Amino acid sequence: MNRLEKRLREKRAAGGKILLPFLTGGYPDMETFIGLLLELERVGADGVEVGLPFSDPAADGPVIQASSQVAIERGASLTSIFEAVATARSRGLTIPLLYMTYYNPVFHLGAEEFSKCAVKSGADGVLVVDLPPEEAAEFAPAAREAGLDTIFLVAPTTPEERMDKVTRESSGFLYCVSVTGVTGEKKPVVEMVGDLVKRIRPHTDLPVLIGFGVSTGEGAAELAKVSDGVIVGSALLSSLGDERGDEAVKRGGDFIAGIRKALD
Repeated sequence: MNRLEKRLREKRAAGGKILLPFLTGGYPDMETFIGLLLELERVGADGVEVGLPFSDPAADGPVIQASSQVAIERGASLTSIFEAVATARSRGLTIPLLYMTYYNPVFHLGAEEFSKCAVKSGADGVLVVDLPPEEAAEFAPAAREAGLDTIFLVAPTTPEERMDKVTRESSGFLYCVSVTGVTGEKKPVVEMVGDLVKRIRPHTDLPVLIGFGVSTGEGAAELAKVSDGVIVGSALLSSLGDERGDEAVKRGGDFIAGIRKALD
């Protein structure tokens, strides 16, 4: 069990609710991104998910798509994001970190090389959003061998016969998609999410986190009642506005501090 799963299990065992913010790597610029990582830890995030910008982010809504485009235009790449995360670690970042990516960048770098570089940068896990367990026979073993937890998605549409497969292949935590569609587009229905979590529980003891559509402290607190915690992405990025530097870091920190307060 590495740092990601250990930290999340400890939080749950202590009776707390897990808060995992999402940042787009290199957004709004690389130095601000590093500052945001450190600020999110300071205000109470239990970990952070870093999206690796991709030109065709099919699962992402307009906010994350736009942030990815800006990051790419400003020079973000796998290498520069890995270097930025390593810099944040050298400046004191201690919370667990996972990368969210699509398979195309992994394929081009190679599963083993990607995994080794991710770990070297300071990552603890990886979610390849368009790579289901049934197609991860090459990537998942390489990631685990390098020391990365492999996170997979379950959704309200996941059939019962797949649930066991997905949960067996997952480590770190289970990412529960609260709605059908892309990130940030719909508001989750707590009752539906609760029913999905009930379906998951018999299959795994991993922490279950809710993502997609979590945008307010009140909404996060309601979803946390039926799960172990929440992932907050589009709303956090929106809170930055068009700011960069210290003002962006302050805005992001204030937003996540508000979510943290609501969860506590």
